[in-house]
Amino acid sequence: MPYLRRLPALLALCLLVGCADMAPEPCSTDMTACAYASETSVEAKPSNNSAIAYPGPAGEWRGYDRYTFTIQGRSAYVVAPEEVAPGNPWVWRARFPDWHPEADLILLDQGFHVAYMDVSNLYGSPSAVALWDDFYRYCTESLTLAPKVALSGASRGGLIVYNWAVKNTDKVASIYLESPVNDLKSWPGGLGQGIGSKADWALAQQAYGLNEDELTTYAHNPIDNLLPIATAGIPVLHLVDDTDQVVPPAENTYMVESRLKVLGGKITIVHNQAEPRALQGHHFPFEDPQRVAEFIRYHTLTALGPSALGDEPDPFFGIRDGLANTYRKFQQGGKARVAFLGGSITYNQGWRTLLMKSFKQRFPAVDFDFVAAGTPSMGSTPGAFRLQRDVFDSGPVDLLFVEAAVNDAINNRTDPEALRGVEGIVRQARRTNPNIDIVLMHFVDPDKIRDYNQGRIPKVIQQHEAVATHYGLPSLDLAKEVATRIGRGEFSWEKDFVDLHPSPFGQKLYFRSIQRLLNKAWKAAGDTLASPHLLPQTPLDPFSYSQAQLIPIETLKTGSGFTYVKSWRPTDGAATREGFVKVPMLVADSPGAELQFSIEGRGVGLWIAAGPDAGVIEYSIDNQPVRRLDLFTEWSGGLHIPWAYMLDAELAEGKHSVFIKVRQEKNQHSRGHAIRIAHVLVNQ
Repeated sequence: MPYLRRLPALLALCLLVGCADMAPEPCSTDMTACAYASETSVEAKPSNNSAIAYPGPAGEWRGYDRYTFTIQGRSAYVVAPEEVAPGNPWVWRARFPDWHPEADLILLDQGFHVAYMDVSNLYGSPSAVALWDDFYRYCTESLTLAPKVALSGASRGGLIVYNWAVKNTDKVASIYLESPVNDLKSWPGGLGQGIGSKADWALAQQAYGLNEDELTTYAHNPIDNLLPIATAGIPVLHLVDDTDQVVPPAENTYMVESRLKVLGGKITIVHNQAEPRALQGHHFPFEDPQRVAEFIRYHTLTALGPSALGDEPDPFFGIRDGLANTYRKFQQGGKARVAFLGGSITYNQGWRTLLMKSFKQRFPAVDFDFVAAGTPSMGSTPGAFRLQRDVFDSGPVDLLFVEAAVNDAINNRTDPEALRGVEGIVRQARRTNPNIDIVLMHFVDPDKIRDYNQGRIPKVIQQHEAVATHYGLPSLDLAKEVATRIGRGEFSWEKDFVDLHPSPFGQKLYFRSIQRLLNKAWKAAGDTLASPHLLPQTPLDPFSYSQAQLIPIETLKTGSGFTYVKSWRPTDGAATREGFVKVPMLVADSPGAELQFSIEGRGVGLWIAAGPDAGVIEYSIDNQPVRRLDLFTEWSGGLHIPWAYMLDAELAEGKHSVFIKVRQEKNQHSRGHAIRIAHVLVNQ
């Protein structure tokens, strides 16, 4: 790769960066002071950018072509990559563009442009913002660079970056700043803990046209004007050193952090620990440029949409057979049905609500019917058995979203159960409507993050992905995405995502990732005509729940000690779940109660409400040896939680007799011996 060919020069640069005491002062008033490393001697290479009309002849910057020109009398330049990435992405450096350029070099190697305009000694003032407006128009109109740009800068560069961004939020993909000035009173004013700069304080007064008292009370510093950044959801990353006495983080970055979060914005702070430090902690080595480059690249390409991604595979999803049927259907207009099957993360408001709204906006000619089939605590096993009732009884479905990875893992479903449940859903759906498109999603929880951090793919995701591969389903691994992006330092679990039931931040992340998959899949569809999906004759597991049915308890004969309750509700004050309260139940609450019934199929189970008094049963199928089952779950203490127990999923085809008895023993945490059956599960 070109980046590797420049490695010797880059290594030399990094050695200079490591000697931070040799670096110049970023707060110097001399524009050239930050050119701490000389131009490399690597021969300039011609750019493969014939579609872009660069101004004038090319100079050389670290092995790349640099085009220098003036706008409004100010020096400016654009560094061109050897091959421009789709969408013409770019990073716009503020003050001190040669300070820590390692991330820029990585981005240039990936097809980004790097741009700079000198607005030195203007300190982010309105005149500086106006000059940046002119430069932006030139870059996007004359050079056809992307309409959204990644802003980057160091030290006082934070002033112009924030002040331009708040007036142009629709043009900003992300903000990355190192040791940034965010309040003129801190620097150059030196009115707090910092050492300040008298010369720059005087120049700042001239730039703003204010006297000292007026600039001291000036209410439009970046720390005072963060609402537009928060409202636009612009991702922000700061790199600081807590020993910095020139631009103290407490008066700058930490003020931005606290105020942004109050306003609902998101910011990640990376704290330098590397030595050697210089200039009272304001200079330090740049240890992880890859992290910064990934932050900029991810948010830029996400902001620019599918055209910027080109044909590059997304590391977090697979398109496989795609979504051409859905795309054709939605393009035609008329009626369409989209269903969402999952647990509480699907049941709650959030990503699903945002996605439904986006469908209506993108396809205004479609009369959408949305089927919300999310039910808390449900994984793939109950999903397979309730699919017909909760989804397909509404009518033909064109697009089905399925998520079960969190509940399958938390509910301790075995690997075979995780596969059988999802495969059962897919085979039922495709048998009901061969044209249906299905998207399989794997949501995140802390255990999955730990697995990915240790280089392991979570077992439940392995099972679900096997189904996606076998049936050609698009799938989205949000667990991997969240783990990866937390590892990059873009956000945190504790402060941002908060829980496996995501915060509003997490819900928006899910929504944007799903949109990214849809955009890529629909773009790939092109002019492909709608056609039925072929259903493999042989399933991955012959005992998958592909013929899953709910058998009404009304069809069962009441056994000794069992009572049919037409509308069951608890009397112990414990919580319930929708669909498992004020519904018919077959109930027994005393040891010795017995029930016997017959089924026809390859699997049989019970769907019960396992509450605080859940008991222990023994059962036998076809007079085989008796087996024991404790119905009390770790969530039963305060909730009559719906729970699907498969008594046997690997029966021979045919008729089978089932015998159930409530045992004398009970779980040490249970208050009783109750069994409340809402449905019998039969896989025919």
